Amino acid sequence: MKRFLKVEDIGNLDAALKEAAEVKKTPFAWQNLGKNKTAILIFFNSSLRTRLSTQKAAQNLGMNAIVLNVGTDSWQLETEMGVVMDGNKSEHLREAIPVIGSYADIIGVRSFAKFESREFDYQETILNQFIEYSGCPVISLESATRHPCQAFADLITIEEYKKVKRPKVVLTWAPHPKALPQAVPNSFAEWMKVADVDFVITCPEGYQLAPEFMKGAHYEPDQKKALEGADFVYAKNWSSYEHYGQILSKDMSWTVDAEHMSWTNNAKFMHCLPVRRNMIVTDEVIDSPNSIVIPEAANRVVSAQVVIKRMLESL
Repeated sequence: MKRFLKVEDIGNLDAALKEAAEVKKTPFAWQNLGKNKTAILIFFNSSLRTRLSTQKAAQNLGMNAIVLNVGTDSWQLETEMGVVMDGNKSEHLREAIPVIGSYADIIGVRSFAKFESREFDYQETILNQFIEYSGCPVISLESATRHPCQAFADLITIEEYKKVKRPKVVLTWAPHPKALPQAVPNSFAEWMKVADVDFVITCPEGYQLAPEFMKGAHYEPDQKKALEGADFVYAKNWSSYEHYGQILSKDMSWTVDAEHMSWTNNAKFMHCLPVRRNMIVTDEVIDSPNSIVIPEAANRVVSAQVVIKRMLESL
């Protein structure tokens, strides 16, 4: 595996889930793979789960893991080509990336959408420069448009907690005070459409995801109808794709509370974290026995470790 950006990169999902179960059972069984190898994890944005889980996954495999927080641990980095660098950015990615690549065996990159240009964000300009110039396998630790390590962990969690062969999984929009990227819902939709689940997206009008992520999913604008009979409820906010980066609604009736969960088939509640309590989900739901947000977060180590293991095997 040379890159991990989207669901196609993982190959057969059944094989990936079986491998994840093996990795979870014996996380230190492949430390020889990473001996004397270095993973450099580059963060243009702050992180808790992604940083810690990926760092731990690399260390479980015997690797050295170096974390670089851009702008605090390094120079501010210019990301666009052809600019006159007379502002606050002292170094260009065009030089920084091959330098980083000379120190690394595997590179992980986290870079959010800027919301200045949908075209710029959806072209994945920053991530693609790392792929082009680093000479190393590259893992997306969340990009402008996708968060594959999160979606893989979500699928692992659903596999562990499902009670029927083909569960109903609902991705529901929920309100938030800030404009958030579409990366997590995009990836979740992408992975669920390939998985053996009955997948439904529910959101207010104007919040549909990009066509490539909506295609093949069942869209139900009525949240109550969407949640009826659900086995898993994944709540997440995202800003508008059509009216890019804009907040069109803060309708608190979409907040997942006990009444919403009563419409389901005693569903498990999921969220990628961090979560705004009593906006995305009420305390009573996220603190309930049916909340699996902590096991879901723990599986971030497993998903990252499967990906890094495969990359090490391909070196």
